[in-house]
Amino acid sequence: MSLNKWYWTGLLLLSLVRTGLGQPDSLNEAKRMQWFHDAKLGIFIHWGIYAVKGIDESWSFFNEYLSHEDYLKQTEGFTASKYDPAEWAHLIKTSGAKYTVITTRHHDGFSLWNSRGSELNAVNSAARRDVLTPYIQAAKQQGLRIGLYYSLPDWSFTDYPNETKNIKRYDANADTQRWQRFLSYYQGQLDELESAYHPDLWWFDGDWEFSAEKWEAIKVRKRLLSANKDVIINSRLAGHGDYATPEQGLPVNKPVDPYWELCMTMNDSWGYQPNDTNYKTSRQIIQIFANVIGHGGNLLLDIGPKADGTIPAEQSQVLLDMGRWTQKHQEAIYGSQAGLPPGYFYGPSTLSADGQTLYLFLPYHPQGQIELRGVKNQINRIRVVGDGTKLDHQVMMKPYWSTHAGLIYIDVPDYVLDPDMTVIAVQLKGKLELE
Repeated sequence: MSLNKWYWTGLLLLSLVRTGLGQPDSLNEAKRMQWFHDAKLGIFIHWGIYAVKGIDESWSFFNEYLSHEDYLKQTEGFTASKYDPAEWAHLIKTSGAKYTVITTRHHDGFSLWNSRGSELNAVNSAARRDVLTPYIQAAKQQGLRIGLYYSLPDWSFTDYPNETKNIKRYDANADTQRWQRFLSYYQGQLDELESAYHPDLWWFDGDWEFSAEKWEAIKVRKRLLSANKDVIINSRLAGHGDYATPEQGLPVNKPVDPYWELCMTMNDSWGYQPNDTNYKTSRQIIQIFANVIGHGGNLLLDIGPKADGTIPAEQSQVLLDMGRWTQKHQEAIYGSQAGLPPGYFYGPSTLSADGQTLYLFLPYHPQGQIELRGVKNQINRIRVVGDGTKLDHQVMMKPYWSTHAGLIYIDVPDYVLDPDMTVIAVQLKGKLELE
């Protein structure tokens, strides 16, 4: 069986298993998830009052590094005075991203829109306005899919059980009336967001504090899908989502879940922290991205704007560098399938949607040649993605009497190398078949 057939057969089987566990119907799932599967790159935005002092979002007061009162004083410095949502959206589009996810409300309870459910929002900050709506409008104008991050917990809400790691307002199992008031509050905010923005994707967080039953996860999922039958939900609705969300750690092996997304920071922090200068290079991020799509996943790369609404220069530069590389190599990225299993090639790879072109991502500059193993197909042509240069190749260790695939050696001269990561297209006769 070809790799392409294995991929789609596995996808169907996993969908059927998920359906049995109360997950979406397998006949509709592939259609709903298609844009997400094809998108490959999204940009995460962590923006909130935590940018004022450049401290950990929400966790600073939850872990009692400073008082809740002092944390909330940051609303007085959240000015958004240089905020240009059109510039944000254009930069994100330029990066090659196909979707964007923004923190509508983190665990601290501060909402970027004028929420009816809470006065702790951007309108009552120094910004004196809703800062979410203009970004959503600008992103839609750029053709980006819209994802809304929403924290299930709200550690500032008076009817939420937990305030800090050591301070509990009440027992959610004992005081069911207060817990019900909180459920009404958070589900009401979801209704506000759905009505105002009609997102393509919901990105939940914080589900670890209570069970799916306590969050009313099944009810919430049905509510969101009834409002938009095509909406996608991440796994952090207490397991009642559509795709897995590993965080910060690049999976070594291809995840079992057919749909998944690595969320990752450029440095070590989600929100803006001026003292965190431990940035990954653009080249490192591009190589991580190649490994992610080689395993059939998406990368959700984070930026953390400042309190005045400007994006740090280091982060802007990474997005521009990503844009140069994704534009050049788009045929190997968007709409691709997971590539070769381990052992066939020494770097990441993807496969075209029709299964007839194999894309090889070179993690470092080769010394003249690269080696490809176990491919049974004859080869039509090998070329450099982005400039079309035809590359010579040799098939070795494949005597006429053997049914085994030989070793394919591909010549890669220095003058075709990309400064960040070179991609080679191997055009096959027929769909990919592996030994």
